Amino acid sequence: MDAVGPAARDQFWVWWAMLAVSLVVAAVVFALWLFTFRRREQPQRTPREERRIMLRWVLGGGVALPVVCIVALMVFAAPTGRGMLPLPDDDAERIDVIGHQWWWEVRYPGEDGEADVITANRLVLPAGEPVDFRLTSADVIHAFWIPRLGGKRDMVPGRHTTIRLEADAPGVFGAQCGEYCGAQHTHMLLQVEALERDDYEAWLYARRASVSPREGDDETLAAFGEHCAACHRVEGFPQEFVVDDVDHDIQGPDLSDIGSRPTLGAGVLPMEEGAIAYWLQHHQTLKPGNRMPPHNHIDTETLQDIGTWLEMLAP
Repeated sequence: MDAVGPAARDQFWVWWAMLAVSLVVAAVVFALWLFTFRRREQPQRTPREERRIMLRWVLGGGVALPVVCIVALMVFAAPTGRGMLPLPDDDAERIDVIGHQWWWEVRYPGEDGEADVITANRLVLPAGEPVDFRLTSADVIHAFWIPRLGGKRDMVPGRHTTIRLEADAPGVFGAQCGEYCGAQHTHMLLQVEALERDDYEAWLYARRASVSPREGDDETLAAFGEHCAACHRVEGFPQEFVVDDVDHDIQGPDLSDIGSRPTLGAGVLPMEEGAIAYWLQHHQTLKPGNRMPPHNHIDTETLQDIGTWLEMLAP
């Protein structure tokens, strides 16, 4: 109800219009209902008159009233839906969002259309201008929903849909999956941050800058390469530490900027010192059923070293 974008404001007034019409119709129905109990005289009518009166109520209250209300609502609400369509004549920013069980993958296409910035569970967008979100799912049906910006669009595996939203001014907004997608549906949150265009460009530039191999203890890098690199990508990670015979079927979030993200596990834990190591040790307890396997075979010290190294990964 606290709209910060044109689409959300339009939906705000559509909602109030629907509520007002519903209350008026309900009041009339209840008034007629109470009136029938207060009438003491039983009217004397012929069967033909009774059928005629019944037909009036059926056609008037059961057909005409719903048709008028629905048509009026469609006329009133149609511009709201049109405003969220990606019109081809507009040069809007494009951001790709992919839903996973139970996390968000966010991709920023470069000049060639291919994603050159990839992050997870954090969405950064320019404020004061329309943004086209190209949506899909990697597994089951999810729904992309930023309540304060407006709109909710299903994310269907194998299909791409687009919704256009805009933030009036810089700020941080909550988002979440709006379609039940499994046991951890509640823990599928997304932080949305709107920045001024210059700040947005600076953020993209920092993420697109060429990355030298990440520094770190060789034993820690080797442990990450053995246990984590099968599913997680880190930009600039030294290839000599990657195990060649790993299973690449399961893909997890890109960790290149994990140290700058506000939360872990799509909103399960706040990002703070020691949080990643704690997540690595207890992730199946914190978020049961997530696709990352337990790390019971890895000693605690190694997990803490990996967590400490990952906390330093930030643009």
